[in-house]
Amino acid sequence: MRSPHDFLDSLFSLQGLNAVVLGGSRVLGGAIAETLAQAGADIYIVGRDRKRGEERVAVIQKENGHAEFLTADITSTADLQSLADDLANRNRECHILVNAAGVNSATPFLEIEDDEWEKIFNVNLNGIRKACQIFGNRMLQKNMAGSIINVASLSGITPLSKVFTYSASKAAVINLSQNLAREWAPHGIRVNSLSPGFFPAEQNRKILTEERTTEIMSHTPMNRFGEPHELAGAVLLLASTNAGSFITGTNLVIDGGFMCRTI
Repeated sequence: MRSPHDFLDSLFSLQGLNAVVLGGSRVLGGAIAETLAQAGADIYIVGRDRKRGEERVAVIQKENGHAEFLTADITSTADLQSLADDLANRNRECHILVNAAGVNSATPFLEIEDDEWEKIFNVNLNGIRKACQIFGNRMLQKNMAGSIINVASLSGITPLSKVFTYSASKAAVINLSQNLAREWAPHGIRVNSLSPGFFPAEQNRKILTEERTTEIMSHTPMNRFGEPHELAGAVLLLASTNAGSFITGTNLVIDGGFMCRTI
């Protein structure tokens, strides 16, 4: 009988795979990047903030992982295409694509203006659409099995007050992921979305007032916020060639029980 270590390694090891993590320098994206690195993947963190990106790379390298920061505007088709071409030219084809970049704003509905709506959708949805087109096309051309994980949100499933634009964009991410999963499943490309509940991060700290925190806790059976490392199990399941081999088109919710509480 194999040892438990060998069994788990056969299920979740990402050794020999390349993972591109858009938004990997931020709180949740960074935790995802570190998780994939610890499972053996070579990590390519993509973003515009070189300082933060290289700090995350240093954390991964300190644990003997392989990571590199690549500068790109994730809303730019040209930047993403150049990035994909560069990796391909270095024989670093993307096997795992994680779209974790996101922005938010707590604007009352009647005060939402076009520039805010367009900015949030441009990052939260169009950036994902472009990355999936460019990297997904590479997977199709190379006849490669792959995993795409799009970070959505609890607010994309159930409307949450004060974040109208963010919620609408994340609902679209879930729908886009399911449509891609249906279209690309015959080609061995799995597409799933990940919907964290309340995990304090850059895009939501400003709206987590004392009053709102009380409201959230009253609706969360675990009575606390999530910690970034608590996404690790879900990420590995969706990324893994073996453990997640029959999982596509799903939206995996990690919310401390928020969705199961009604009254």
